[in-house]
Amino acid sequence: MEARKEILTFAEAAVYTGLSKSYLYKLTSEQRIPHYKPNGKMVYFDLNELMAWLRQNRVATLDEIERKAQRYCSRGR
Repeated sequence: MEARKEILTFAEAAVYTGLSKSYLYKLTSEQRIPHYKPNGKMVYFDLNELMAWLRQNRVATLDEIERKAQRYCSRGR
């Protein structure tokens, strides 16, 4: 069984996320994505933090929205 890599290089993070390197650079320079610069130059990413960042702002499915609306409407009865 292959061990999962926990720290990704900049290039690996771009491939993993599917983001272009230029956009990923913009996100890091604007401090909008969690990253590490241990020596002030090379940029690294923690895989778990990167996955959490990718999972933020989840969009509900139409079924979830409809069920929520039905529950809301049935509460007042």
